[in-house]
Amino acid sequence: MPYPDLFSLSGSRALVTGASRGIGLTLAKGLAQYGAEIVLHGRDAERLNTVQSGFETAGLKASTAVFDVTDQDAVIEGIAAIERDRGPIDILINNAGIQRRAPLEEFQRRDWDDLMLTNVSAVFFVGQAVARHMIPRGRGKIVNICSVQSELARPGIAPYTATKGAVKNLTKGMSTDWARHGLQINGLAPGYFATEMTEKLVSDEEFTKWLCKRTPAARWGQVEELVGAAVFLSSPASSFVNGHLLMVDGGISISL
Repeated sequence: MPYPDLFSLSGSRALVTGASRGIGLTLAKGLAQYGAEIVLHGRDAERLNTVQSGFETAGLKASTAVFDVTDQDAVIEGIAAIERDRGPIDILINNAGIQRRAPLEEFQRRDWDDLMLTNVSAVFFVGQAVARHMIPRGRGKIVNICSVQSELARPGIAPYTATKGAVKNLTKGMSTDWARHGLQINGLAPGYFATEMTEKLVSDEEFTKWLCKRTPAARWGQVEELVGAAVFLSSPASSFVNGHLLMVDGGISISL
């Protein structure tokens, strides 16, 4: 393949879960700008339609898919409908996730269950459903959104850390099982990025001061800085990259 085409996503179709806002929306836009047709996933049809309109205004190809990633039957039906009505899913950005914060000794069971279902089970449900269609074709890219918390812990988010550690190892397991079928399954691990999910932390001057001192890059990440890594893992450029966790974290994971 000619080198200029290594990062091209032209002719491919990418499903991005949790694509109505935040990191998911940014990655969806980024992949679209590199040529992919995007299937925007979420649970709020009205919001997704607004996002789709924005894509179309910008000259980007997009459609929507509404289903609950925590309901395995709904996932299987939703993926089958995309494959049937729009064509093969070449790329999956497994992004949908939630956060819950509380001291571990006070953490509520319902919040634990919600985290495990959304951040771990749903990654398995969607990944498996998509892979079942990719495997017969002998090709496909799955990018599971992990976190710097896949490797590091911080007070108040131990259950979230547990889920992201599980996603890291699930990614390795997916690769071990499915790489032989021509699939590349990797993890993209953001560090601390300014998003809606981290809005309270961004506005906390004490936390931001600590973060900037702790991070070699000395700042919060901007979500657009995740696009290059996502494009790499979704493109022909990563054809022999499998089971890898790509950290995009300003160096926080490698510095004491």
